[in-house]
Amino acid sequence: MVPLILRLDIAGSPVTWIPWQAAVCLYSRDMVAWTAGDSVFAIKGGICRATGLRSVINVNSIIAIKRSALHKHLKRNIPPLTNNELFLRDAHLCMYCGGHYREAMLTRDHVVPLSRGGTDRWTNVVTACRRCNTMKGNHTPEEVNMPLLAVPYVPNWAEYLALSNHRILADQMEFLKSQFPKRPLPFHRQ
Repeated sequence: MVPLILRLDIAGSPVTWIPWQAAVCLYSRDMVAWTAGDSVFAIKGGICRATGLRSVINVNSIIAIKRSALHKHLKRNIPPLTNNELFLRDAHLCMYCGGHYREAMLTRDHVVPLSRGGTDRWTNVVTACRRCNTMKGNHTPEEVNMPLLAVPYVPNWAEYLALSNHRILADQMEFLKSQFPKRPLPFHRQ
């Protein structure tokens, strides 16, 4: 089974994950500008009636697409906020008690509650265990003496793509990591 292919723009900025079938279409239409990564998958097609040879397209795990009216994309500045990616951003740690939890035991906590003018944005949300979220309630962390263990931040697009693919290949991760900003990771208190 071929994993998702990392699609880049011609400048090398990550755009999205695409299935191998879409990548094969891009190769066959000569829309691949360049490739990267170590992983190459040989996708076999049908047999040519005239030559008797089977068609094969070698698909790289990372492909950059030529500019085309058919494949214009909007440059995304802020990735969509979902609980899955939020929990991954915060390494499944409660940002109040520092405990490591399974996803079912985690919640999205608004640092400044929505009812008090807070927003549902990356910079105002953290991962919290159910217990800490209930204890914090409709207050700010300062009001209930529950300081945050890490400052919430907006992941860049490369970080978001890494967070959103559970079957990422080593060469794809290495490529995306090269575009991560340098910032401290959340930590786990002993």
